[in-house]
Amino acid sequence: MPEGPSIQILKEEVDQFSGHKIIAVSGNSATDIQRMQDKTIQSFKTWGKHFLICFDDFTVKIHLLMFGTYRINERKETTPRLSMLFSNGELNFYTCSIKILEGDINLHYKWDGDVMNENWDPEKAKQSLEKFPNEMICDALLDQNIFSGVGNIIKNEVLYRCYVHPESLVSKIPKDKMEELINESSIYSFEFLKWKKLFELKKHWLAHTKKICLRCDLPLLKKYTGKKKRRSFFCTNCQNLYE
Repeated sequence: MPEGPSIQILKEEVDQFSGHKIIAVSGNSATDIQRMQDKTIQSFKTWGKHFLICFDDFTVKIHLLMFGTYRINERKETTPRLSMLFSNGELNFYTCSIKILEGDINLHYKWDGDVMNENWDPEKAKQSLEKFPNEMICDALLDQNIFSGVGNIIKNEVLYRCYVHPESLVSKIPKDKMEELINESSIYSFEFLKWKKLFELKKHWLAHTKKICLRCDLPLLKKYTGKKKRRSFFCTNCQNLYE
């Protein structure tokens, strides 16, 4: 599943179509995508893993799910879920979720919950975490209502950087360590974006999919942790378990 930084890249790549009219729309989506016909795109926005195509009175929300893809000025052999043709090119989405949001987009999203948004509010994230004292931090970091844009790669790397075991309980993590985790979730997301643009993201992974702890020279444990049962890669020697 694409994480927040990957959706930021998508936004940058399609900005060439902002302000342009859609001259043809097609696709196998069950959503009323024909509403986009002859409409001019006002802007593209992102909120975490959501890609938003904004028009004057509604917005099309696209979520790439686990295996969604897109193509700019080219097509795959399979039928797109959504295809938009412009005077200066085309944009195609595959295997994704599409939903129409009515009215002002600002009524649908709280931008301060997105770790890559200029309005990101770490203090609000801290307050939200306090409502889930018995949650494992591996689940909390993947909660899109608190850390919009954070996915499994970011989760694993942030926990490793901060020396925190993924099964630590939120209420047991020291205050200064929790603040570090919150801040690092945003810091790492922007580093993820930089490295992905350079096509060298995997080269910088310290824990995700790795087998040996670089700090301890001991095997990293791979385990499906928390309620979400997502893959965690961690060191039981240097990542402290707070319980």
